[in-house]
Amino acid sequence: MRRPKQGNASADSATVSFDSCPAKTFTTYDGRTLAGRSVFNHARAIVSRYPPGLQASLFPEGTPLAAAGHDIGKVSPTFYEKLRRACDPDTALPALTGIDPKLEDNWRGHPGVSQLAAIAAGAPAFVPEILGQHHGFSPPVAGYHAANEVFGGPAWQRERERLIAALKEALQTDWPQVGSAAQARVLAGLTSVADWIGSGEFFEDPAVEWQPRIAQALDAAGFVPPAVQPGLSFEQVFGFAPRPAQRQLIEQVTAPGVYVLEAPMGLGKTEAALYAAYRMLELGQAWGIYFALPTQLTSNKIYERFNTFLGATLAEDCPHRSLLLHGNAWLLETEMGEEGRPGGFWFQQGKRGLLAPFAVGTLDQALMAAMNIKHGFVRAFGLAGKVVILDEIHTYDAYTGTLLDALVDLLRQLHCTVIVLSATLNRERRGQLLDCNVASADYPLITAVPVDGTPVEMAVPVTDRRRVALQLEREAAPALNEALERAQAGQQVLWIENTVAKAQERYLDLAARAAELGNACGLLHSRFTADDRQRLEAHWVGLFGKDGWSERRRQGRILIGTQVLEQSLDIDADFLVSRFCPTDMLLQRMGRLWRHADTPRAAGARCEAWLLASEPQAATETPQQVFGAPQRSTAPMCCAAASRCGAGASDWSCRGISVR
Repeated sequence: MRRPKQGNASADSATVSFDSCPAKTFTTYDGRTLAGRSVFNHARAIVSRYPPGLQASLFPEGTPLAAAGHDIGKVSPTFYEKLRRACDPDTALPALTGIDPKLEDNWRGHPGVSQLAAIAAGAPAFVPEILGQHHGFSPPVAGYHAANEVFGGPAWQRERERLIAALKEALQTDWPQVGSAAQARVLAGLTSVADWIGSGEFFEDPAVEWQPRIAQALDAAGFVPPAVQPGLSFEQVFGFAPRPAQRQLIEQVTAPGVYVLEAPMGLGKTEAALYAAYRMLELGQAWGIYFALPTQLTSNKIYERFNTFLGATLAEDCPHRSLLLHGNAWLLETEMGEEGRPGGFWFQQGKRGLLAPFAVGTLDQALMAAMNIKHGFVRAFGLAGKVVILDEIHTYDAYTGTLLDALVDLLRQLHCTVIVLSATLNRERRGQLLDCNVASADYPLITAVPVDGTPVEMAVPVTDRRRVALQLEREAAPALNEALERAQAGQQVLWIENTVAKAQERYLDLAARAAELGNACGLLHSRFTADDRQRLEAHWVGLFGKDGWSERRRQGRILIGTQVLEQSLDIDADFLVSRFCPTDMLLQRMGRLWRHADTPRAAGARCEAWLLASEPQAATETPQQVFGAPQRSTAPMCCAAASRCGAGASDWSCRGISVR
């Protein structure tokens, strides 16, 4: 291995005692830059905010020392001289000669020195890496040693070890014995978050006593233990009695583990998962909830339901709200304030959402907890000990599915309660997700794999079965006329295409004709600007949902869209037109049809779906033209389905929906 460039950082420099090494600078009210707090008192504690049971499971004895020791690498000549030069010229810090702070770029600054110093001091496995990663990545320190001259030589390493000894004495603890890589990720996240909070406005002025401000800083950062109203029944929370599938899931979720509920659309899987999460909070076996969904639209709509749930379950004096978290979360009103201080941009929505006790977001935000990306371990820390609800699991591709398996495995090790919801999850995929053998082919089905428990598969009785009349059309023209006639009769029509281009084309076909007949026509897809999309979502999803029941009989409507309309939305159409698509997606679309038995409907409405599919030969020869680019890989599947329907298939049943 090539020997790293050493430089001359300490060739002519004196050694500075650890208690005289500043950890940061401080800007006074009149604009002067002075040396801030020393490295000794630059650490804070968060662990005590967790429920006692989770504290013992997640954080081994000695965890505070890992958090407190992350900045031991600041006891180095290059870092000292960098801060001295950043201070005003009349500062009391003495200069070191022959020091070039730019050399720190070679090992990415003081975290690398912290890692090397911990190794040299005999810290146990995982601990040096935890200290080295607290800025989000592993520093490039291969080939270096803590006693190298570039870090000040043996004299400066002795000062770093004196600092470690002083921290051990102050905290009355030794280094933690970290049991696994998963636990190391949690401690790395804790260390980073403690660093961010400790670097915030509450601790900037070294003249102000810091201990009394710890609780205030943690409160401001959102680390307030959630408090729920005890003893609430399902009916008190949601206003109706639980169905058998909901009741059985709630009875199974009594400890951390992984639980899968497979059930038809419209059965109330969301309410079942939320009430199970409430019970875990009530029992002190979880400290928050993260609800992960596939898309931004579904996140927005679940967010509204989630806030209603929190309003019904949280104690009156509990300050928490959920924080909507997805790619465009900054466009939605939140309670973050300027950059989510303390910690500045470290507590922006993209990171803080997973740190907040309650949040709704997209799956990709959670997946990064299991990925080797910058600050991925902060996300792991944010999810540790929570109830994590993963909705619409069947929708993800093979790549995302592999990451999802890794996430579920990580969450299981982090004492999370993982609740997986799906309408169309097959047995093989369920076994992969749970990492165990599964045998049951029943549906609806609950599979429970509690931590340190035996897997249980429990069939759920089918209380009702929806029948959908299915009609295949090779051309769009008859379906266009049928949609207009249904809308003219006062029905709410949903038309779902596989691509944005096709949805726009259908809208142009229908909008003017619908307006002439006095009917409303709308378009919803993912390519609108964020403001327009939010406005359109609120309008159309509201009209097709329960909130629009009072408006339902006033006017017929046609809503045209893409896949954004097929999942996790409580919308209820009278008539559905869908382009052919993979079976799981098709069943999801049918789940938006006659969703609720008590929805007011126009006279003459019947539960029916028309499916648009080209001739199998054309679909095979030109799949991209027929199905659109996103669906070309599934063309053979669609062709087979089209052939079967074209051959006059009789009644068949699949996943809680009967089709005739």
